[in-house]
Amino acid sequence: MGRLRNFETDIFRWVRRDPPEGKIHRIAFWLLAAYLVFLVASLLPGDAGQFFQALGSFTLFLLVIFSIPLFWRWLMRRVLWKVRNRLVVTYLLMGLTPVVLFATLALILLYVFSGQFAIFAANDVIDQEQAHIASENRAFAISAAHTLAANPKAATLTLPEFDDTEPGHPRTGIAFAAFEDGRLLRLSPDVFNTGEIRQPPSWVQGRFSGLVEDHGALFLRAVDTETVGKATVTAITSLPLQKENVEQIARGLGTVTIVPDVTLGNENTPGPKPRTKVTFSRRSLNSPVDVSVNGRDINQLDQGSGRPIEGGTLPPSMHFYDILVTFVAPLETRNWQTGKPLSTFTRVDSRPSALYKRLFIASLNTAPIWRDAFIALAIFFGLLELFAFFLAVRLNLTITRSVRDLYHATEAIDQGDLTHRIRVTRNDQLAALSRSFNKMTSSLARLLEEQREKERLQGELAIAQEVQANLFPRGSVSLPMLELHGACYPARTVSGDYYDFLLSGTAGLGIALGDISGKGISAALLMATLHSAVRAFRFAGEELILEGSAAAARSTTRHVGKEEIECGELFEEPAHMLALLNHHLYRSTQPEKYATLFLAHYNGATRRLVYSNGGQLPPFLLRADDTIARLDRGGTVIGLIDNMTYEQGDEQLNPGDILIAYSDGVTEPENEFGEFGEERLIEVVRRHRHLPLDAISEQVMQSLRSWIGGQEQPDDITLVLARQL
Repeated sequence: MGRLRNFETDIFRWVRRDPPEGKIHRIAFWLLAAYLVFLVASLLPGDAGQFFQALGSFTLFLLVIFSIPLFWRWLMRRVLWKVRNRLVVTYLLMGLTPVVLFATLALILLYVFSGQFAIFAANDVIDQEQAHIASENRAFAISAAHTLAANPKAATLTLPEFDDTEPGHPRTGIAFAAFEDGRLLRLSPDVFNTGEIRQPPSWVQGRFSGLVEDHGALFLRAVDTETVGKATVTAITSLPLQKENVEQIARGLGTVTIVPDVTLGNENTPGPKPRTKVTFSRRSLNSPVDVSVNGRDINQLDQGSGRPIEGGTLPPSMHFYDILVTFVAPLETRNWQTGKPLSTFTRVDSRPSALYKRLFIASLNTAPIWRDAFIALAIFFGLLELFAFFLAVRLNLTITRSVRDLYHATEAIDQGDLTHRIRVTRNDQLAALSRSFNKMTSSLARLLEEQREKERLQGELAIAQEVQANLFPRGSVSLPMLELHGACYPARTVSGDYYDFLLSGTAGLGIALGDISGKGISAALLMATLHSAVRAFRFAGEELILEGSAAAARSTTRHVGKEEIECGELFEEPAHMLALLNHHLYRSTQPEKYATLFLAHYNGATRRLVYSNGGQLPPFLLRADDTIARLDRGGTVIGLIDNMTYEQGDEQLNPGDILIAYSDGVTEPENEFGEFGEERLIEVVRRHRHLPLDAISEQVMQSLRSWIGGQEQPDDITLVLARQL
């Protein structure tokens, strides 16, 4: 199977075509190959060639069946893929197809009407002649009856005078006969004693007029029976349908052909009659209809078998649309001997120009006017259709041009060319679509630029976050007698909260926790400033104490507010530190910028905690006996008002006591039940106080997340825990 597919692929590559797609394509390919083989093999002589010819025909049939879906697939992919072609096909199906169908129906109806009119005109002449013969025969019968009534022994009957040259009434070969009670009477002039009619038909009772067949020939005959006194006379007038008579019928029409029944000569033959099959066919529009009887050309039949009688001349074509009109209709015919109906046909070959003249024969002066009016109306309708088609093509081009421009624009944007714009020159919905696309492209370019800028800012924020992370205490900061833990969870990339642990010797520790007004970058920058200032003042105090003598340190003073404070006290006591930081931030930041800050100094030797609170939410001291102490001594926020002083408090820590310092991001998150609150924070710490501090911190965070639910974290969360061992 694999070799067969490779063979298919090689053949299609050789003819520069894509390999077969699917089973249908592959089956059609092999059917085509088999058909070509059978086509060559059919050239063999004898039965072998006929056998391969039959196989080839069957293979061709299957090939056509399998090619239909392939053709439809090709049509959809190649021809109808473009919107322009789809719109053209849609217009042709919706607009042009009804016009074509209507025009075709009109032409068919016109052709049928023309043929019917031609048949009507020919039959009308025959009917007129029948009526004329019937009228004369009636007069002949009455005259003969009166003659015999007056002279019963009269040997000869004189025919009434008639004009055999009367226009419209051909009389070539006319014959008369009269019978008295079945006895043939002699006529005068003697030329009419032909003996053509030997006896009256038994099936006629009273009066008859019509077309009959007698011994293989067709006649127009009239029969009348008249009784005067004791004399009963049957008069018969007969006109044969010969070429000369048919010529008169076809005058002004074209050619008229009377096609008699093929069983005319066999009507008197005993036994069952053969079934007659009459077939009409035409080789081209300008060729007459061919009539064949039982598969045999009617012109090849002898007279006794019903040879057609043709008369008239087909007029020449007046213009290109003056086509040949042929129509066939049956004629009511009876057998003269039996009265049985027979199958006789009238065929008329004419042209629309001749029929038009015949139709308007009574108004020849106005016929050209009507003809020119009809032609002008047809031309006008044709011009309207062309104009409608032109407008449809123009509208089609506007639609497809817009689709093409949109397609090219999408390709350009896909390749990264966001400067591509569609040229708009119209003012319609498609033009509005193009303008909207151009606007979308501009917005897309702007959004991409904003995205790049956002990515750049996010990169810078990532760097700022990394830098800020280095500002928080790294690793484990602890004292032998005090367990510490701190955590900060920014609401955004960077945080405006601040906490720090500052070791002093082997038993001293500084604790700082602050919250900067605002969020984001500005708060993070101010937090970094506060972090640097706290450490600078703290480490500066340590350097002064370590490098200078105690006397020098005590003799050096600084002015903070209205008080003179010695340097040692300045850098060790939290209240003095807050005053210095307030002065520093007030001078170095905008007026609306401020911070809340809690500072504490822990002495491990004495287990004393000295603190001062600058506007920060008061921390709690959860005692071992579950009592609560609020660390609320201090003052207002720092950096908002200059020359502020702060109070200072101290607490004695006992084993098991836990310090809880936090920012507003811990207690202020809300849900439908209200804020998280201080009580829940204390309750969570109290419930899990036996756990390590980092585990207690995780429990607090889990409670906060459950309280917030699916909402975004509203503020930075900072939590500092310290436990006396």
